[in-house]
Amino acid sequence: MKAAAQLFSRAAWQNLSRDKSDTLLLLSACLLVILPHTSHLTWWISFAAGAILLWRAQVTFTGHRMPSRWLLLPIAVLCMTGVYLGQRSLFGRESGVAMLVLLLALKLLEMHAKRDLFVVTYLALFLILTNFLYSQSIATAGMMAIALVVILTAQMSFQYTGRVPPLKQRFKQSAILLGMAVPLTMVLFVLFPRIQGPLWGMPGDASARSGLSDSMAPGNVSNLALSEEVAFRVQFFDPAPPPSQRYWRGPVLGLYDGRTWTEMHWRDVQVLRLAPIDVQALKPTVKYQVTLEPSGRRWLFGLDLVRNQPIIDGKIARMTRDFQLIAQNPISKRVRYDLGSVTQYKVELDADPAILQRWLKLPNQYNPRSRAYADALAQKESDPARQVDAILQLFRKENFRYTLQPPLLGQHAVDEFLFDTRAGFCEHYASSFVVLMRMLNIPARVVTGYQGGEINPVDGVMTVRQSDAHAWTEIWLAERGWQRIDPTAAVAPERIEQNLARALPANAGLLSGIVGIEALTNNSSLYGKLRNNLQAIGNSWNQWVLDYTPERQRQFLSSLGMQDTTWQAMLRLAMVFGALVMAGILIPMIRQQHKRNPLDALYLRLEHYMAKRGLARLPHEGPSSWGQRLEHSLQAEPESKRAAIARFLQLYTTQQFAKPEQHLADKALLATLKSLLKQIR
Repeated sequence: MKAAAQLFSRAAWQNLSRDKSDTLLLLSACLLVILPHTSHLTWWISFAAGAILLWRAQVTFTGHRMPSRWLLLPIAVLCMTGVYLGQRSLFGRESGVAMLVLLLALKLLEMHAKRDLFVVTYLALFLILTNFLYSQSIATAGMMAIALVVILTAQMSFQYTGRVPPLKQRFKQSAILLGMAVPLTMVLFVLFPRIQGPLWGMPGDASARSGLSDSMAPGNVSNLALSEEVAFRVQFFDPAPPPSQRYWRGPVLGLYDGRTWTEMHWRDVQVLRLAPIDVQALKPTVKYQVTLEPSGRRWLFGLDLVRNQPIIDGKIARMTRDFQLIAQNPISKRVRYDLGSVTQYKVELDADPAILQRWLKLPNQYNPRSRAYADALAQKESDPARQVDAILQLFRKENFRYTLQPPLLGQHAVDEFLFDTRAGFCEHYASSFVVLMRMLNIPARVVTGYQGGEINPVDGVMTVRQSDAHAWTEIWLAERGWQRIDPTAAVAPERIEQNLARALPANAGLLSGIVGIEALTNNSSLYGKLRNNLQAIGNSWNQWVLDYTPERQRQFLSSLGMQDTTWQAMLRLAMVFGALVMAGILIPMIRQQHKRNPLDALYLRLEHYMAKRGLARLPHEGPSSWGQRLEHSLQAEPESKRAAIARFLQLYTTQQFAKPEQHLADKALLATLKSLLKQIR
């Protein structure tokens, strides 16, 4: 307690020496670098790093000796052992960053010479880079720029000898120094030949970011509803369809084991669609561009029925028989592709009966009450279209509820949902609907993906989030082909027409907060406008910085009229523009450095004149001592001339040394000195 009181006392802060204040500034810089890593480091590493920084601050304040290496060595070994036991490796992103954080903190307790300062600085700069392995947002870039300015200021502070400028001035100098590097950085960023791959990342980074799964069971989709993570963004080239038509197709599920839906296994029937889709578009094609976030999966999301197959990393995507778009490699980085889609259509009117038979399979030992209901409905109504309407009317008129927290279901999940609980999320309604359809001998399947999306009024870009995850169904009817049916719309039409928050009751568990703040997120509110502008800035950052791929670079340079976009041509262009930028920065600095103060210029003219008379100023002489020698040597000269010399040197000395911070003399003084110089000559 006594040490803590001494550490934070006002007297301790007021009586800090220069070395102590510089060391504390360095500690602050290291704290800014380490602080963002605490969000992903294990608690004990963050605690250990913070304790070591506090230890170093206490040593600085009290003036005690630094701990010996024999004490630091076992602490370092213990920390490295803890990292190994926690990560089971000393290699990889997590282990490497943890060790760097601990090494930086421990190195602060071992600073004995200036070279140790440089080691700490380099470790801090390297840790700044590692922050971008976890987040590449514009906010992270801004935080790291601030940390970089503080690090440069700390390093600069240790380099001064004699008088040290105020801290505010040192921060300003560091910011200017960093700003001088920005033009050359921009030239190299825009023109230097790009390589394939993300700007920041390591193998396997995307595996933990997957959203939708290749299977669906009760609870799978509803878990995603709690995530506001962006799934993809869309820039429409044509008018965007209304919210009720924004179905973004993903995995299609056809196999059912009584609880879980999985993708269909195509063993004896070719999975890929080789022939063009036989589709009758009931509305014009909508063209748009998708920017898909990394997921570790191969699915490409498109608006309902896609009419073209995009190219991803030089490889054409594949389309399956159930209209899924599949990339040839997992999406491990942000990708961009152009699509054209139709939202209302008739497709596969003459589907192969052998393939349709696959969309009818059900396990026999499950859901007897549902089968009895389907048999009774089939006896009452033979028309498949009317059977579909009857089941949708069941969802509309009976007491079904749309909720994120449905009761748990047992072995006969569809029976319990339809006749007992009648509470569920979109996967419950889609699953039960497809089961009833197949029991009625109507080919049906579950389609998962996203529904909806929010258009930003600032830049017109639509954002689709994981909370927009949805499950719906497709059925095949004669003379109509495959038709989209969303049973959720029969229970909660607000989910389809507006958004998830509108469809849930105000006390819907964990999402009650979303419903409660919906008024604040309205586009017309101050918060909504601020959010939209920040999202637009973030999207531009993603498009032009993080996603500045070789293709994007070639397109940009081509738009500027540069047709030769080979790496050799771009490298030459980068060197030329880089040299021009460097010249634009250095030449004014050199000219400013050699720009003579007009006061000094007049003094130099007096020196030249006197040198011709054999009375040159000696290297060790100042204006006063030189003036005394001139007064003695020029006794034969007229009194007016000697008085002019004495007056000139007096005015010069007063201006130059009495006010050293004033670099340029005023016009009246310069005019007086010029007049005196004429009298002297």
